[in-house]
Amino acid sequence: MRIALFAETYLPHVNGVVTHVKALRDGLTRLGHEVLVVTADADARRHYIVDGVLHCPARVSKKFYGYSIATPLSSTRLRYVHGFAPDIIHVHQEFGVGISGMMIAKTLNLPLVYTLHTMYDDYIYYIAPEPLVPAAKKFSHEYIKLLAKSAQALTGPSEKCAAYLRKVGVYKPVSIIPNPVELDLFCREKADPAQTAALRAQFGYRSDTLVGIFTGRLGREKSVDLLLDNWQQTIRPEENIRLIVIGEGPCKEELEEQAQRLGIAEMVSFVGKVPHEQMPPYLAMADFYITASTSDTNSISMLEGMASGLPVLQITDPLNAGQVQDGVNGYIFSDAQEMARQIRMLQGMTSEQWACLRDSTRRSVEGKGCETLAQNLLRVYRKAQLVKRRHRRLIIRFRGVQIRIHWRRKE
Repeated sequence: MRIALFAETYLPHVNGVVTHVKALRDGLTRLGHEVLVVTADADARRHYIVDGVLHCPARVSKKFYGYSIATPLSSTRLRYVHGFAPDIIHVHQEFGVGISGMMIAKTLNLPLVYTLHTMYDDYIYYIAPEPLVPAAKKFSHEYIKLLAKSAQALTGPSEKCAAYLRKVGVYKPVSIIPNPVELDLFCREKADPAQTAALRAQFGYRSDTLVGIFTGRLGREKSVDLLLDNWQQTIRPEENIRLIVIGEGPCKEELEEQAQRLGIAEMVSFVGKVPHEQMPPYLAMADFYITASTSDTNSISMLEGMASGLPVLQITDPLNAGQVQDGVNGYIFSDAQEMARQIRMLQGMTSEQWACLRDSTRRSVEGKGCETLAQNLLRVYRKAQLVKRRHRRLIIRFRGVQIRIHWRRKE
């Protein structure tokens, strides 16, 4: 099968969608399929293909993550995609490139698959001032509805995606396909003990310091501010428990100021951006992953922590229920006191208990590699092709009836 994946961002950028699309491409390629990634590139002055990636000229959007946004209309892009002759078009983002994918699918009469990765209601503040948020939400709902109704199949990494699509007025079935994780890259046993020890020493952690870690974009939707508030209320400096926060974003500076204001700066380290390929030793030197975000659908950063054997402490998130199972791969907390109780429970575990918990945490994500993702989506692609063929037959029959009626009228 030949598959065209449309995504606004791709390597060398790193985010959840990029990681998902790369893993899907790798998985499909390993299974013998051909893949073209279509993406926006602010450095491109013309459309060109290198290593199976169609780079589309774009402009940087300062308001939305600093990502590149391409115009949806391009005859050159259409010509390149037509030359690739895809069997399926799969759209992963909703901006210029995503809309372009929808229109190219319609022009070439191809099946369209749309994956919703992001709950955009939590991100409207990036692009709209406070008074315009209600209008911007309404517009974004109509925009997503347009894409979803054009697709023959819809997917999302968690039930949260299906609920969001129902909220915006889309009632088609949604195939829930969990996000992938690079199991070989994020493997604690492969980490260099000397490197992890050096990292702990760099941050001033002792060998017996319990270290929690959060990784991700530092925006309001990630609720790191709530995590800091909870930490200040319940964790004392003398308890030898520390938090490390990895990532960049619009809230990084105010989060650092918040830690200072709360008097917990000595317990919290803000590292900034760490390249994806350099993340494994940071995860290997930590003891648990922690998040207070309810905006994620199926956080890849969290999955990478699990693949590294880190049990997850996650705030209650009903629509993501089941991703973290108490005592299997982590624990759910509802408030600051419960969070602290769970952290202290981890601190009191024996080495044997830690080994069991790390092992079961790793095993909980072992079925989420690249090829599993590809196999799941190949089933969706085949269903989309079937739906498209049925739709074509209906159109042909409808037109046949119209022609016969017209002919009889002439007689």
